[in-house]
Order: sequence, then C-alpha cells, then structure tokens
Amino acid sequence: MAEWSDGAAEATLRALFQAAIAAADPGVVLARHLPPPPAPPGRTVVVGCGKSAARMAAVLEAAWPAEAPLSGVVVTRDGHALSCRRILVREASHPVPDARGAAAAAEILAAVQGLSAADLVICLISGGGSALMALPAPGLTLADKQAVNRALLASGAAIGEMNAVRKHLSAIKGGRLAAAAHPARLVALAISDVPGDDPAVIASGPTVPDPTGFAEARAILARYAIDPPPAVAAHLARAEPAAETPKPGDPRLAGAAFHLIATPMLSLAAAATLAERQGLRALVLGDAIEGEAFAVGTAMGGIAKAVHAHGAPCRPPCVLLSGGETTVTLRTASPGRGGRNTEFLVGLALNLAGLPGIWALAADTDGIDGAEDAAGAWIGPDTLARARAAGLDPAAVAAAHDSASLFARTGSQIVTGPTLTNVNDFRAILIV
Repeated sequence: MAEWSDGAAEATLRALFQAAIAAADPGVVLARHLPPPPAPPGRTVVVGCGKSAARMAAVLEAAWPAEAPLSGVVVTRDGHALSCRRILVREASHPVPDARGAAAAAEILAAVQGLSAADLVICLISGGGSALMALPAPGLTLADKQAVNRALLASGAAIGEMNAVRKHLSAIKGGRLAAAAHPARLVALAISDVPGDDPAVIASGPTVPDPTGFAEARAILARYAIDPPPAVAAHLARAEPAAETPKPGDPRLAGAAFHLIATPMLSLAAAATLAERQGLRALVLGDAIEGEAFAVGTAMGGIAKAVHAHGAPCRPPCVLLSGGETTVTLRTASPGRGGRNTEFLVGLALNLAGLPGIWALAADTDGIDGAEDAAGAWIGPDTLARARAAGLDPAAVAAAHDSASLFARTGSQIVTGPTLTNVNDFRAILIV
C-alpha cells in the first residue's frame, strides 16, 4: 500500500474520470451515426438542445458535405457555445429555464414547420435539454414553469418524474417537436444522461412518444407536496385531450428514428478498461443508481468496507465504478453550496471514518455538479481530519447541504470546466 499515496490515488481517479468523459465526446462518437443527406430538392434542418448541443452541431457541420443544404438552430447552456457556420447556436440558463431558452425553443419549433417528406430533420439531444428548451404550453407563462422547476429540483424527485411534469407544461417536449416536423423524416441522435437511457426521459423526449399523462403529472406534484401556480394547477386539471402529448402509435411520429450515441454504461466501460490496464480489478456496480445522494454515499461506504476487510465482492487492488443520478432533498431553508456528487462524498467519507487504503472520486461528466463551478471532488483517508482542521464539522456540513464548501476549503475539488458532453454522474472508489 506504500506506493498508493494521496497523489497517486488522485491521479488514478482523475484519469478514470477523463476516460469516461472521452468515451462520450461527440467528436469521437457522433459522425458514424449521421444519416446521408436527402436527395435534392430535400433540405436538412438541424435542431437540438442540451449541454452538448453546440459541440454536437459543430461536429455535424464538419462532417456534412459542403454542397448539401444545411441549416438549423440549437440551444445550449451558458458557457457551452461553439461557433458554427450554418447552424445557429443559442445559449440559455440551466437548471432553471429563462426567457432565452423559451425564445430558442420557439426558433427550434419554427425551424421544423412547413417541411415536406423530402426533407430531413436531425435532432441533437443531450442532458440539460429539458430546462434549456423551455416553451410553455398555451395558457402558461415562463414564470409558471420556473416556479414548478425550482420546486421539483428541491424536492428530491427523480429525473423521470421531473420530466413527466415538464412534458405536460410544454409546447415542444414529449414528442411535440417530432409531431411539428411531420411529414419530414426525423433522426434523433442522443447522449443519455438519465438512468436507464429511456428516450422518453432524455431531455423530456421531444421526438419520441410520451407514455405518461396529465394524471401522472398531477400525482408527482402531489407526491412531493408541490403546490403549483394556479395556472399550472388548472392546466393539469383540465387535461384536455388536444393538449396531451403524442402517444405510442401516433402517425406523426412514425417517421422519427432515435439513436443513442453515448451512454453512461459505455463511459463506465471505458473507465473499467483503463483501470484494468493499470493493474486494478474493476467492478461496475451499475449505471442507473438513484436515491438520496448522502444515503447512497453511506451505502457505498458499506460496500467499500466489505471489499477492504473481506475481498468481496472483489479483491483489492480494485476500483468500484458506478453512474446514475442521485438526488438531494433540501431540508433547510437556507442551504449552502453543494451538489449531489459532493453530498455523496460526504456520506461516503463519514461512513469510512478515515479507513486507510480507500480513496474516491464523484463528479458530473458535464463538468458541473448541480449549480457549482466544480464537477465534483475526491476524498482520501484524511479528508475528515483535514475538514476538521479547517474548522468544519462534516456532519453539520451535510445537514446544511454545504458539501461543496467543504471540498473547496480542503482543496479537493475536481474542476474541469464545461466538458461539452453529459452522461451523468461518475463515481469511482479505489481500494488497495
């Protein structure tokens, strides 16, 4: 164990994280999934949403024949834009939508209307698209959507639940974008950031049928005791058939194809391959782990201790890899700074209680843990001691949802800047 210093462990964990990100880089994975341009006089219109939308658009442009007509518009998060020649790139707010996102969504919807069966629509979808492409349903305002979105983010609701509500407050999600593009052929290329890789959940499924209904949206708000604005409550209660999302079998979506080009499991597999090349056994615990971040961290600590003490479910030196999307239910009126990955790490560190020979990294593959500038952080056997030496009580930090501050004070943050992709959370626990 002597060769495994904090520095060596941190370098190994960071390399695994970078391998996961690289496996989801649109520059590596997108071009081989592109359909051929339509025959003349067909046009190609590119639309898209998400944290990787601009990167995906730039890669598409570079691969597209210069003589083939190409136009369109995509919307991405602030700071994630890239310059494109033929595709307009808009920026908007995430995770709470803003007026720029609503305007961009209106542009996207307009871009696909009036097309013919000879035309092709390529829809580029990645994580964050639901908040970035925010066009309120008729009768609702952006303020209505913002209020519901904030409440959902603080509630601990799973991403599938949040998006079921969002679809029923939207004029473009839940298959409505594909319906608007009919009769043009539509090909959606998606980077999954959701547990289970469900096309109907990724960015709230703008190009695929929606299996959820108004009743489910109402039930989700009730489950989390969310009192929506009056206009939202009335909209969901009316449940007018004309306002419902397109369902499976809708003929307007018959010509829409959906292809996953990057997923959490593919990124975990890339990290596992690198770990094994470095002489570590790699065990992938799952790519769809959900639940309260602190509780998941505590549970993972129990698994790590079993590996350390008994060599089960794998023998050290090894790395436990996992992905998915945990949640944080805010239980204080004035939460501190933090995200689900740093809150996971505090739960993990408290369970391990300084056990030697175990290090861990947890970070979001888009480079942003929640609303923080850092992607996440890493811990080692001395993390709790360093936090206490800095005057912090780790348990109190967790209760105040101030986990990012702990890692900023101890110099353990992972800062990447925007990665321009997003396959959700990445967690690695190194045990020697």
